[in-house]
Amino acid sequence: MKAENPILRGFHPDPSIIRVGEDYYMANSTFEWWPGVRLHHSRDLVHWEMIEYPLNRVSQLDLKGVGASQGIWAPCLTYDKGIFYLVYTVVKSFYCNMYDTANYLVTAENIHGPWSEPTALNNFGFDPSLFHDDDGKKYMVSMVTDHRIPKKYKGRIILQEYDAKAKNMYGPVRYIYTGDRIYLEGPHIVKRDGWYYLFCADTGTGEAHGQSILRAKNIWGPYEWNENNSILTTRDTPDFPLQKAGHCDLVETPEGEWYAVHLCGRPLENRNAKDAPRFSGERRYPLGRETAIQKMEWTSDGWLRLANGTKLPDEKIEVTGLEPYVFGEKTCRDDFKEETLDLEYQSLRIPMDERFLSLKERPGYLRMYGREGLSSKFDQSLIARRWTEFQFEADTKLEFEPNVFKQMAGLICMYDTDNYFYLHVTCDEDLGKCISILKAENKTYTYPVGFVPIKEGKPVYLKVSVDHDKLQFYYGLGEEVYEQIGPVFDASILSDEACLEGWFTGAMVGICCQDLTGSGAYADFDWFTYQEKGE
Repeated sequence: MKAENPILRGFHPDPSIIRVGEDYYMANSTFEWWPGVRLHHSRDLVHWEMIEYPLNRVSQLDLKGVGASQGIWAPCLTYDKGIFYLVYTVVKSFYCNMYDTANYLVTAENIHGPWSEPTALNNFGFDPSLFHDDDGKKYMVSMVTDHRIPKKYKGRIILQEYDAKAKNMYGPVRYIYTGDRIYLEGPHIVKRDGWYYLFCADTGTGEAHGQSILRAKNIWGPYEWNENNSILTTRDTPDFPLQKAGHCDLVETPEGEWYAVHLCGRPLENRNAKDAPRFSGERRYPLGRETAIQKMEWTSDGWLRLANGTKLPDEKIEVTGLEPYVFGEKTCRDDFKEETLDLEYQSLRIPMDERFLSLKERPGYLRMYGREGLSSKFDQSLIARRWTEFQFEADTKLEFEPNVFKQMAGLICMYDTDNYFYLHVTCDEDLGKCISILKAENKTYTYPVGFVPIKEGKPVYLKVSVDHDKLQFYYGLGEEVYEQIGPVFDASILSDEACLEGWFTGAMVGICCQDLTGSGAYADFDWFTYQEKGE
């Protein structure tokens, strides 16, 4: 049975994995997208299905106002004595001198919930991880941010004990790594044969990314450096299909085999300009950072390495000792006939409660009430799903009768609040009901086709087709017969490297509605489809 990488495709960074009996669970970062933390379940490490989001109440997670690529960073999922533990960071200040990195813990007896209200942990840095020692003690490890100029170290890792009964941190906060060699983050502690292994991402999260491992006989250190670090990286092989490899977590099968899940990225050939204000000349990754899996092995002298004997990840790996367990395939078309939204959809920063949408008001349709504009970091009416391949089509049927130009609804491809392509229906004082495209590129806004009049009282069909770096919109009036609208756009601008505020997520496609008058005009969406296309 082979696993083809990435196993979680499109915007699934910072994987954390556990095994409970025969079941494997994986958590991924969600940043400013709501609900918080993506969870997947597998029985064979090859096939995965989404399950419920653990952070699905505002009392657990309030993301109103957070910036692009802030919010939920690097969750860590663990399990001990019948309890699931999830620690995570909520970042509210980034790209600044002083980061605000609040760390929290929620627990559940069942992976499907309900999950507890959050317990506050220490806030020294991001990427917290909880370790359960075999003597019953628990420890939280994380990296440390440093606002001083210059920083005293390249990077630091701290450790502090956690009291599960009192639900608080206690005891000394100690540095177990200071960055004399390399910058480390995303730490996990693994215990094996009397050794404590500190397993960390290194060298940032771009194309120089990697994974390092250290070890000590005492959990507090001192930790010994593995001279073969980085044990996983693609930094010296720019032509390799899976770039940015790093930020791993480990899992052991019942048969004693070890696997690492890690983030990676699949680049386009498109690059930033050499004079770009950020990431000059670097390749673009509209699918964001994805999750891959590698087979690992322990050496005779007690170090970990890739089972392939190199530092390069495999595009495909053989998973042995586990029986195939295939979940039912989901259809590409959502007719909005269920009582709740499909788990694939996420909204920006806030839950889509009855103030924003309804699946009951008009059965078989999703009714979306217009709220704030696409630049808002507070109250947008928008749902979207990840781009998972370089070639896909998405379309929807829209019924919407706007009265003023401040009312809009349609189909959107977006990276963040500053970068998107929006095919939408609106109203013009002179033209009446019309269709247009709004392009936003790092706060530069254009309407490439102006405003095209369309008949009132008829549904509008909207479609987008993406082929690597090419994005083309289509529309049909009254029936599902499409004609092109607008030029072929450069889809690569919706990528980590091209956007000037965010750069940790990935491109999304979805539907939305705005009413800047405040009257809450609504749009009815009959269906939404997302269909991947073959290479």
